[in-house]
Order: sequence, then structure tokens, then C-alpha cells
Amino acid sequence: MAIVTTSSKPVAINPLKQSQPLGAALAFLGLKGIIPLMHGSQGCTAFAKVVLVRHFREAIPLSTTAMTEVSTILGGEENVEQAILTLVQKSKPEIIGLCTTGLVETRGDDMERFLKDIRQRHPELDELPIILVSSPDFKGSLQDGFANAVESIVKELPQKSDKQNPCPNQVTILASSAFTPGDVQEIKEIVTAFGLKPIVVPDLSATLDGHLEDSYSPITASGTTLKDLREIGNSAFTIAIGESMRGAAQILEQQLSIPYEVFSELTGLESVDKFLQALADISGTEVPEKYRRQRRQLQDAMLDTHFYFGCKRVSLALEPDLLWSTVHFLQSMGTQIHAAVTTTRSPVLEKLPVRNVTIGDLDDFEQLAIGSDLLIANSHGVAIAKRLGIPLYRQGIPIFDRVGNGQFTKVGYRGTMQLLFDIGNLFLEEEESKVHHNRDLEIKSKELL
Repeated sequence: MAIVTTSSKPVAINPLKQSQPLGAALAFLGLKGIIPLMHGSQGCTAFAKVVLVRHFREAIPLSTTAMTEVSTILGGEENVEQAILTLVQKSKPEIIGLCTTGLVETRGDDMERFLKDIRQRHPELDELPIILVSSPDFKGSLQDGFANAVESIVKELPQKSDKQNPCPNQVTILASSAFTPGDVQEIKEIVTAFGLKPIVVPDLSATLDGHLEDSYSPITASGTTLKDLREIGNSAFTIAIGESMRGAAQILEQQLSIPYEVFSELTGLESVDKFLQALADISGTEVPEKYRRQRRQLQDAMLDTHFYFGCKRVSLALEPDLLWSTVHFLQSMGTQIHAAVTTTRSPVLEKLPVRNVTIGDLDDFEQLAIGSDLLIANSHGVAIAKRLGIPLYRQGIPIFDRVGNGQFTKVGYRGTMQLLFDIGNLFLEEEESKVHHNRDLEIKSKELL
């Protein structure tokens, strides 16, 4: 059991976390035909857009209600109404994801009343789903905003099935912000291999995986369709991946009586074994042979790399869900967690098998990470790694000094192998550099003598 402490500093010196609106917008980008609309100033939307564009290197559709000083004082209903009507006229979205920001949350705008009044004045909007999510950026983090958006989606869009029996081979997959588009694609392939039909919410693998569309679209050209979202009521089971998705899974259970199971991580031999066994139980089929072979490959990879992981001290600065899965994976390989820093409260933090977890910033991380053999953080950790002289493995959002973030995979047997090799090679390079350094010192000392 970990002791969770919160940094007592009055300010964040070197921020680690990303905002809730950014997380909510990221979740909405996994739906087809949507455009996220941020109710706030233009700067809020511009900041989120820059972060996502730099990380995924893709065009990101985002819009704003463009609140000004005057509209902030007098009220933002007119801005919301005009923004929605403009989007409908010019972009023709199938769904609009409306995210609040710290500006309007502080002011106290009654967003539900706004939407109700707007729909009364414009009956042409009756068939357009507008998903509202409260995502103030003065509290919480990207993971909270992402989870809140998914909860709003499953609360608003799925319809109850008219059938007495659900579709036995259809399952709903709720994937948290800890999973990349490449992760989601791997999860879909694994589930499909068992003869099951997955409806992934949100399906980032269809929108942010890095592919060229035939033509430009101001809205997302692919992702989870509105039809699929309506069909969630026919699913036989819900698989929530990441503890932050538990709330959305519980909503589906309460509203549609769909049973669920939460998998906190899909990285590592044991966790992938449990996931595949669950799929085998749901589908009534055996684990496909290709995954049996991948399991044997992973076992061999673990044997090849465990020499480099054993007793190494690793410090991490990640969102809670990603921190949980990475810590468990590293400990399964014999590493020691030297320091753990995260962004926001989560039920998993107290359960982490480490001594202490700090909710803080990268300044806290730099102080706690002294003496580590490896750092794991986003690209903002590069300067810290250089100052401490410790190698950095990049995880989380944003990663702006590497390409291929949309395709990176760390789940399943194949993803775990890739993670093993990537981190193992970092340890190997560091050991070789130390050997060369000691050899150079020895040669210099002999020359002096």
C-alpha cells in the first residue's frame, strides 16, 4: 500500500499534468463525424490543439466559442448558440462534443439550461446529439477529462435494446487515456480474433493512428460511429481497460444491465493472460494459436532482458492509469521503483506496490528522481534527464521530440515485447557507456603515471 502525498507548494514550478478540456477533446476525437467544441477563450482551444498536433502530428479538428472579456461578464449563452449554428452550417457534424473550461466553470454558466434553451429556439437541432461534459481545467487532469467525456458519451447515446437477449458476440470496449491509438488497434485485433465484435469507445485507432484520408474533412472522418454507439445496448459484456473507465462501465450496467469487468493493465505476461482468458470465457472459444506462440516469444524475451532490468531503480512521472500499468510491468521484471509522481487523485494510487506516490509536478519529480537508473515521463522530462545525467524513456502526452506516437503499442504480448526491448536497450546502452567511461579513465590514469 502506497502513501499518497500532495505537493504543498503554492504553485506548479514545472507542470506535469495536462488539462481536463484537452482530455475531453481527445476522447471525443475517437468518434466519427464529431468536432469538439470548447466553451471558453480562444487560447484554451489553441493550447489544446497545439499539444495534440505536436504529439500526433495530425490535423486536429477543434472549435471554440471564443469568449471575450465582455461575454465573460454578460454570459456565454449567445456564444455557445452561435458556435453550434456555425458548425452545423459549415462543418455539418454528426455529433458535437461540448467541453467546458475553467473560464466558464468559474463564472458558473448553467450549460444544461443553455442547451435546453438553444434546442427550443432551433428545432432543427433536435436530431443532432450534443454531448456536454464538465471539464474545468483548474482541477483534475487529462485522464479526468477523458474519463468524464466517456461517461457523458455512454450516458447520452446508447439506446436500450428491444431484444430480450443481447447480441452474444458483441462486446463494448472502454479504453482509457493511458492507451495509444496503436494500443487500441492491438486490442481490437485480439478481441476480433476470438470471434467477437468490439465496439470501442472511443476508437482513437481509427482517427489518430496516422493515415491519409482521400479528402480533407473539417470533422473526424472515422472512429466509433453514431450507429455503433446506439447499438451498445445490444452488447453482451463491457470490458473497461484502465481504472478510470470503471465509472463509464458502471453507467452501462445501471442503465442497460450490461455486466462488466475492469482490466487495470494489459502489459505484462500475467495481465495479458488474464485478458485472453476472459475473452475465451466470453466467446466460448480457445485462445488462438498465434497468441500462444506470441506468449512463448514473450517468455523468451523476458529471459533475454531480465539481466538488464534486475535491481534497476526507475522513477516515473505519469498519469495514474499509465503509472499503475507501468509500475506493475517494471516490478514483474525485477526493477525497483525509486520515485513515483502523478497528476491527480485516483483509487489506484493507494493500491500501488510502492512506498510513496506524490501528486505534484516535474520539479518534485526532479528532486525525487536523483539516484535513479532510468526516468519515465513525457517529453518535458528531457531537460531533467540531461541535468541529472539519467536516460529517459518517453511515455504519456505530450511526446513532441519523437515520431510514431500514434502507432506505438505496449499492450498484448507483442506490445509487451516491444516495451521490453526498448527499455532493455536503454539499460544496455547505459551499461556500455559506463564501461567505456571507466576504461577511458583507466587509460588516462596510466598515462599520468
